[in-house]
Amino acid sequence: MARSKYEYGTSPRKLEPEIKRKKKVQQRNLKIVKELPRQKVQISKEQKKRQIKLTFLVIGIFVLLLTISYRNSQINEKFSQVQTLKRELSSLQKENEQLKVTIENSLNLNTIEKLAKEKLGMQKLTNKQTIYISLPKKDYVESASEEVVIEKEKNWFEKLVDTIFHR
Repeated sequence: MARSKYEYGTSPRKLEPEIKRKKKVQQRNLKIVKELPRQKVQISKEQKKRQIKLTFLVIGIFVLLLTISYRNSQINEKFSQVQTLKRELSSLQKENEQLKVTIENSLNLNTIEKLAKEKLGMQKLTNKQTIYISLPKKDYVESASEEVVIEKEKNWFEKLVDTIFHR
């Protein structure tokens, strides 16, 4: 007999919340399955191919990223070497400029005279130390009686051309 919407009597039935009702209905509908031994799952050939492709793709991406990382480390190392060499070049150029200035200062005649007097004990000539020599007025330069021929060195191509056309 179906229950009607109306309750007769002095104690009406208690209402359950809807969530509890749904859980009870779901529990009634579920069948209790006894534990069965696990069956081996059959994987199709297409699924195996997909798994292999995915595995190779992941490995390929990993190798690519590893290669990029290695190249970046090599680039950074070379860049730091270049920067070190640039700093060394700059310091050598500064030192070279300082040495040029030192050389120019040491070539000054006043500096040379001062060093000759102080370090070597030299003195300027006096009139008593000067000796005059008389030379005959004859010209000691002789003119060349033979004509001097200057040959420039020829490269291998000119030598080849000379041997072919001058025979």
